[in-house]
Amino acid sequence: MKVFGQHDDQTLAQLRDVASRAARVSLMADGHLGYIMPIGGVAAYRNEVSVAGVGFDIACGNAAILTDLTLSSGLDLEGLADEIWHTFSFGVGGENGAPDAPTDHALFGDPAWEHVPREHRDQLRDRARRQLGTIGSGNHYIDVFADEQERLWVGVHFGSRGFGHSVASGFLALAEGLSWGSRAPRTEALLPLDSELGWSYWQLMNLAGRYAYAGREWVARKVVRLMGGSELDLVHNNHNFAWQEEHFGEELVVVRKGATPAFPGQRGFVGGSMGDDAVILEGAAEGSIEQQEALYSTVHGAGRVMSRTEAAGRRGRKRGRSSGRISREMMQGWLERKGVILRGGGLDEAPQAYRRLKDVIAAQGGTVNVLHTLRPLVVAMAEPDRW
Repeated sequence: MKVFGQHDDQTLAQLRDVASRAARVSLMADGHLGYIMPIGGVAAYRNEVSVAGVGFDIACGNAAILTDLTLSSGLDLEGLADEIWHTFSFGVGGENGAPDAPTDHALFGDPAWEHVPREHRDQLRDRARRQLGTIGSGNHYIDVFADEQERLWVGVHFGSRGFGHSVASGFLALAEGLSWGSRAPRTEALLPLDSELGWSYWQLMNLAGRYAYAGREWVARKVVRLMGGSELDLVHNNHNFAWQEEHFGEELVVVRKGATPAFPGQRGFVGGSMGDDAVILEGAAEGSIEQQEALYSTVHGAGRVMSRTEAAGRRGRKRGRSSGRISREMMQGWLERKGVILRGGGLDEAPQAYRRLKDVIAAQGGTVNVLHTLRPLVVAMAEPDRW
């Protein structure tokens, strides 16, 4: 069990629980308590996949595009922030109403849809079609960055939306002998890949991966067009997913829940918070023992230090709204000092609710190298009332 960084007792206890069923586990420095498995956790199984390990937001991940624009290009960043906010759909249940929405994408004809129960298939596919290219809520975002050479990048973070959530929920129920759509008990649900149920989940998980990739690339490329730029490079990765990989001479199913794949030379885009730098990094070239023990993984973000309720307070019907630890003035002061233009967002996503990305990367030791540091210029996220 390899652990990077410092973590609370609950997170470590959750990791030990996962380790009791897995062949190998590790925890990245941005880790914190999750559903069944810690966020930032990596678990390797022998011919099994963990539905709860992959999680409800199957194939959540990051994509970053380097453009041919620079800070000296004269881009109106305030105007761009408004255009992004009014062009894309943010929030729970949002649908993509853009005239160029990718509703005819080839993935909607993929044979993997046959693994959804017939009575739910058309409804789920129609919902997925409407949501492809929408951002979602929470810490999902569209950002515009400048790197150390003042080159402009577009970064996005979101997953497979309601499609992935339905697949995860459906298979958690089926694993317990319940019907698709039933509420399942809180369990890990390990599915053998050589079983009918495990194979069906694997096909739909991979379909959700292609769905998320298509959505992120459509969004990021549309932002580049809004900027009047061209794409020079793309860095793209899932961080809630499972892969079949070889580690320590053994074929394993590696589940990364909030962890970025980082094999030697493999690049990844990792965001901080709405008021913190992001990075383009790569797995260190040497393939050290630490990298092997990390199952060639690294952080996917900065990692929370406060829950949403702790940061923003709670809104109740009877008692009204209670205050959290972060005020609007605290958040805005941070963003002003950093020079960030924010659209949407809420106190639950304030920079103070997160660790600093440079610290968690440092805690990963020599397992990764930072290639570029990206300073946020424009950040667009769902408003808190939308989730």
